[in-house]
Amino acid sequence: MPALEKILVDLIRLDTVNPPGNEILVARYLKGICDAAGIENEIVEAAPGRGNFLARLGRGGPRRLLYLAHSDVVPVGEGWACDPFGGEQHGSFIYGRGTRDCKGLLAAQLHALLRLAREKIPLGGSLIFVATADEERGGKYGIRHLLKHCRDKVQADFAVNEGGEEPVILRGRTFFFFQVGEKGTAACRLLARGVACHGSMPTLGDNAVTKMAAALHALASYRAEIKLVPEVQFLLQELARALGLELTVTAENTDLLLEKLVLEDRGFAESLRAMTRMTVSPNVVQGGSKRNVVPDLCRAEVDIRILPGQDETYVRRELSRYLSREIELEIPNYHAPTFSSAASPYYRLLVEITALVAGREVSSLPQISPGATDSRYLREAGIPSYGMGHTVPGFDPEGRSTLHGRNERIDIPSLQLKAEFLYRLARAYLS
Repeated sequence: MPALEKILVDLIRLDTVNPPGNEILVARYLKGICDAAGIENEIVEAAPGRGNFLARLGRGGPRRLLYLAHSDVVPVGEGWACDPFGGEQHGSFIYGRGTRDCKGLLAAQLHALLRLAREKIPLGGSLIFVATADEERGGKYGIRHLLKHCRDKVQADFAVNEGGEEPVILRGRTFFFFQVGEKGTAACRLLARGVACHGSMPTLGDNAVTKMAAALHALASYRAEIKLVPEVQFLLQELARALGLELTVTAENTDLLLEKLVLEDRGFAESLRAMTRMTVSPNVVQGGSKRNVVPDLCRAEVDIRILPGQDETYVRRELSRYLSREIELEIPNYHAPTFSSAASPYYRLLVEITALVAGREVSSLPQISPGATDSRYLREAGIPSYGMGHTVPGFDPEGRSTLHGRNERIDIPSLQLKAEFLYRLARAYLS
């Protein structure tokens, strides 16, 4: 059985930047390990090179637990102090693209599977381990393909995936988090149209770029209404109590609480801010074809994330308050928010096992995620899905910022904590 750290280093050294993905490299690696351990497994290739890996341990009962992680990673970018695909270890840290998203979790899930197989523990059901392709670009060649073409192979009572916030310490109290839902997406395209002419006589035309600039300037002043879904209100109430604040959290005092949390942990506070309102972020602008031609078209791509109760109609109504009628609005990519119950026996078991491995004094809280993972497709398919972000609290406070950034890393104690949690969870649910 390979050591946990070696598994992660091996995975990092397999370049699965998406695009193009080439996740078949990871699928073949996992297959070799599971073959050697005598674990039933297969590779499902959604397209050439886009390999998904599935393994199953145990068939002795009706219960089915799904461990899900993705094998593709985002592009590297500039400014790394080490080889992004070297899997270098420096002290207690392993560096490389994917260590936090999501090959660290992938390694921990595989290690838990191998440990259960080695110990030959009788299981009252099946542990299903799936490493998907294409999560970073929407899952077409990954979880969406599996649910469409071989859903029975991933069907489970519930799933554990990425997506949970990493633990925080507030005034001596430690909080772990489980993602029970994700905001929806309403990706918008703004179009400004004008009249082209020679750039030396711009008054003969109608500049689409300046129209768009005015629209984006107006959009920068957007202030979203605060909306508290029950899980987030409960989360904020517990955090307020930890800060010693005698208040009942409402939409009216949410920002006051968040400003106090900024002083404790800004990254965490801004994540909470995104959980309480629709967010609007213009991220791509394209206009003009030549320096001496007044542009007749300008496009802007706007990333919009919505909460339950908000939909395309709501987005259009909100943006119309800031955009002139000259700006056309399209929503080419819409995905509704998804949720799993925090009042389920599955969630309660996750909390119980967290206390077992992290200490009875820690608290576990539900959260929704501002971003998206493969869990949204599982939930739409009727499979409750919970995101974990377990790390050793306080060990690497700057580590969160390396996710999708330069010098991505994970500390070995956190990697071990993930693996131990997953091992004990599978034993508890399936034994």
